Amino acid sequence: MTHYPGEHIYAVIMAGGTGGLMLWPFSRKKKPKQFIDVFGSGAMIESAIASLGDYVLPENIYVVTSAQGEKMMHQTLSWFPKENILVEPVARDTAPCIALATAYISKRDPDAVMVAVPADLLVLDKKSFIELLNAGVQIAQSSKRIVTIGITPDRPEPEYGYIQIDKPQPTDDCLHDSNVTMFSVRAFAEKPDVKTAQEFIDSGDFYWNSGILIWNINVIRNEFERSMPDLFKDLQSIYDAIGSDREQSVIEDVYSWIHPISIAYGIMEKAESVCMLAGDFGWTDLGSWDDVLKIDKKSAEASRQSDLNLVQVDSANNFVKKPEKKALAIVGLEDIIVIDTDDALLICHKGRSQDVRKVVEIMRREGLEDYL
Repeated sequence: MTHYPGEHIYAVIMAGGTGGLMLWPFSRKKKPKQFIDVFGSGAMIESAIASLGDYVLPENIYVVTSAQGEKMMHQTLSWFPKENILVEPVARDTAPCIALATAYISKRDPDAVMVAVPADLLVLDKKSFIELLNAGVQIAQSSKRIVTIGITPDRPEPEYGYIQIDKPQPTDDCLHDSNVTMFSVRAFAEKPDVKTAQEFIDSGDFYWNSGILIWNINVIRNEFERSMPDLFKDLQSIYDAIGSDREQSVIEDVYSWIHPISIAYGIMEKAESVCMLAGDFGWTDLGSWDDVLKIDKKSAEASRQSDLNLVQVDSANNFVKKPEKKALAIVGLEDIIVIDTDDALLICHKGRSQDVRKVVEIMRREGLEDYL
């Protein structure tokens, strides 16, 4: 039976982005990464909702997305409460996204604790994930600290953000029975080049930034007021308009003038008290098809053995995703990735799928935007 820690815990899934083209040709501008079904078990955002639903009351889960994303939510997750879908007129990065959610949640519950996660959240070890969330929520409830979750890096990954830690912090009373380790945060670093990422790993005091954030609703309001006063005024304007006939027009006005800015740059780098919990719950950003392959071993095996429309001659260790009814033959090839859709085909060696970014760049330059 699912155990919920309290009615004041809320989750916000940030699903307004149009990125994810590293998973091209499955992921497109018209159907971003968070709405594609990578593993044959539902859209990634559905998996994120399910992971949070083991800890947060279903009615306390919000999704912030675009108008296009709202339509996809209605189409693929018709059961999700419509009133919990918050629509951004235009994407302005994560700080405005979180400000919008903060306005609605603080209006509903001034004692709320918010857990904010990216829409492509993938949880392989739910028990460890829930333990981390519970620790973070208890810290946020008992103090004014902002909590983030860091992942131990296993390679110099240039596609991830990084968190630099300071010394371990004394264990809070609320964590005395937990295996969670808490650190103070020294700095945040956006996506580095490979050389810098390797230096981060060699130093031993950097973690991958999971994008998961936990805070008391009044703490984040205060941080917006202190570090981003203009955005705080916009947040307050939306807060005042919620429930009135001006609600939609105020949101549209606000989003017409605010500038894109990330929550890491706008708030986290300037916040007075930030701590990081070291997390190990099988997290991955699914930044490439090689990342998918590491997790989707069962699907990879099935693509070799049980797809009657896939024929391989003198071929081995290939990963194939294609329309179910399409026949595909591979001759004399090993260790390749084949991603086939109705109008686009990707073929690359395993270990080279990060170079899909180059494919996307070339297609943009060559006027092939209709395929992105």
